[in-house]
Amino acid sequence: MSADWQFIDTGENTGSFNMQFDELLARSLLSGTGVPTVRLFRWRPWAISLGFNQDIEKIDLERCSSDNIGVVRRPTGGRAVFHAEELTYSVVMFSEGRSVLEIYNHISKALVCGLNLFGVDVTFSRSQPDFREHYKSPSSIPCFTASARYEIEWRGRKLVGSAQRRFRHHETGAEVVLQHGSILIGPAHRDLMKYLVLDDETVRESLARELREKTVELAEIRNSEIALNELAGCLRQGFEREWNMKFVQQNHLLQEIESACV
Repeated sequence: MSADWQFIDTGENTGSFNMQFDELLARSLLSGTGVPTVRLFRWRPWAISLGFNQDIEKIDLERCSSDNIGVVRRPTGGRAVFHAEELTYSVVMFSEGRSVLEIYNHISKALVCGLNLFGVDVTFSRSQPDFREHYKSPSSIPCFTASARYEIEWRGRKLVGSAQRRFRHHETGAEVVLQHGSILIGPAHRDLMKYLVLDDETVRESLARELREKTVELAEIRNSEIALNELAGCLRQGFEREWNMKFVQQNHLLQEIESACV
């Protein structure tokens, strides 16, 4: 593993800033001006992000505005996520010919190592849902009602939800992967149900029950308040240990990307 990786924690920012930042990291790496990066970040105000091709009409924008909840579209695929009590990660790297699942596996191993260092015994999801069929039902609107292969679970309940996109250089053929995902800290993510446009309230109740049963948060696992600085440090160590590398800081690149985000 190359030693020119950077690790950054950009703290709390708006949904628009966070998604722009991730995409600019990917595009700068593709253009040759950036470096492979692992980033941690949070959301203020809390926000709902939609997958790149997801229908925004499924979200009650008026209620989101009233409750000061941001709404943003991710550059990646996947389904709706309510970014509330969570720590979000992103990884920008060259694919080097590896498949989507190979990259998921590669990144998930590092996340698992970091979470293990944090004292949480997590595992991979080994199943792969038929997402074409899953997307036909209302339960597909929230991301956390289904686990894809190599996503991270605790005792069969989803702890980390991730999405991926690839950027290809049209001249060189080089391919950069952007993968980002939510590490659930507390239960506030379940409030996504309040902001969905649904014709049948029984469907809303069913979705709320699915989220309660299929997800888990670090605060529940640890039965204590989560120290974000400690968690971030463990995740950093997890990547360095699993990938046998050391991060370096690239402050000038960070400042350039921050200034480009609005």
